Amino acid sequence: MARLTAIVLGAAAGGGFPQWNCRCPVCSLAWDGDPRVKPRTQTSLAVSADGARWTLLNAAPDLRAQLSATLALYPQALRASPVEAVVLTGAEVDQTAGLLTLRERQPFTVFATPETLGALADNPMFGVLAADVVTRRAVPLDRPFALPGGATAELFAVPGKVPLYLEAGAVETAAETGANVGAEIVAGDARLVFVPGAAAVTPALRERFARADAVLFDGTLFTDDEMIASGTGTKTGRRMGHMPMNGADGSLAALRGLGKRRIYIHINNTNPVLIDGSPERARVEAAGWEVAADGQDIVL
Repeated sequence: MARLTAIVLGAAAGGGFPQWNCRCPVCSLAWDGDPRVKPRTQTSLAVSADGARWTLLNAAPDLRAQLSATLALYPQALRASPVEAVVLTGAEVDQTAGLLTLRERQPFTVFATPETLGALADNPMFGVLAADVVTRRAVPLDRPFALPGGATAELFAVPGKVPLYLEAGAVETAAETGANVGAEIVAGDARLVFVPGAAAVTPALRERFARADAVLFDGTLFTDDEMIASGTGTKTGRRMGHMPMNGADGSLAALRGLGKRRIYIHINNTNPVLIDGSPERARVEAAGWEVAADGQDIVL
């Protein structure tokens, strides 16, 4: 029977942790070498049903370093990486820039919604992914498709918004379109759900999470006004398309009891859950959540 293995290649939000230009209280701990915090690269997962053929969920700008840090993804022969596919949940920079690392004429398939593939097509830089070796496959929502190695995937709409660089005029921050999706990966009886960005949790999402063995969910901010309060930004989390962890309408409350295993991922550099022993970390752990870290193995 297939067994689903996931490796957290990166657990941080865009910019990583510590962010290169930031001295917020949490980043300051990292720059100063405080052992209570661990650096994290930008969010991506590697998943496999057979341990030999791997699929990336999003391609972070840090992908080159992430591949070098992950023994299972080392090349097995001349120009023969075990990475055979990439599934994209959107077209944000921190979800797609790593594709440029994969430009060395290695055959693989990019699976994404038409909206995300359209954004790639509009950017001529992604033309370095030679069409004769890299296949771009548009997949419809809510319809399973096969991945290399025996797993299947399904993309589904998640309340969110278009990528930051495509914003124009009034921005709908909780639209359910192909611009912001989650991915459900199934191998045998094992089921993993990956949602790195969510502005809200709908009844349909709750149903999907309830049957999952592991849910990796948007942990960008602990409080909605976190970036404003820390002086690092001017937008709330929800304006950025990310619901906070805390509060009556936060993800801790919305996802209570759903999924056998719940893991926060895509964690912003300002989020105090990054600090081992912080009150915020204690709060999420008491609610049954884990905080993802680079290199973490998840075997289902």
